Amino acid sequence: MTALHKLTAKPLENAFSYAEYRALIDSLLEQGRTTGNNHSEKMLEYSQLNVHRMSRIDRTTKLAPETIQSLKKLNHPLTWIVLSEAWCGDAAQNLPIMAKMADTSDQISLKILLRDENLDLMDLFLTNGGRAIPKLICIDGDTKEIQWHWGPRPAPAQDLLRIHKTKPDESHEDFIKQVQLWYAKDKSRTLQRELLTLMDLQE
Repeated sequence: MTALHKLTAKPLENAFSYAEYRALIDSLLEQGRTTGNNHSEKMLEYSQLNVHRMSRIDRTTKLAPETIQSLKKLNHPLTWIVLSEAWCGDAAQNLPIMAKMADTSDQISLKILLRDENLDLMDLFLTNGGRAIPKLICIDGDTKEIQWHWGPRPAPAQDLLRIHKTKPDESHEDFIKQVQLWYAKDKSRTLQRELLTLMDLQE
């Protein structure tokens, strides 16, 4: 049994489906709370905005035909573990697409865990030393071995962060606007290609 399997076996018993994750966020917001320990007005605003983002993506974004065709070729079971939080803007942009991809293939089981409740697992998949989310960890459904991991955002959006860090006069709010604009223009095409490539399904 791998160390990762020991870390994930019990938490996955309480993992959320995408629908359950969405319902949890709605329920918490009704109580004036969000996921994690920070229930400040700003975090609640982020979470509420992300609900609108996810709803819009659920409603309007369709997987590319080639993505659907490729996913239909998947012939072995995978578990996608996604570390996320309600207040995370990148999670709101990417998680709905991951859910659509998982729904397209009966071989993919999507399990969502809250980052701050699973820091032992999160700390195995840091990004430049940080607990950046969303983080998707792909596990072979038979062997329980790690196949690959992805996150916290598609490569071009991550490049925007790298460039932002070289501009001390640019505010974090400016960076967020740039990234959200990139997501709007990209319409999840890059994420779909990146995940297909990791699954060796990209033609």
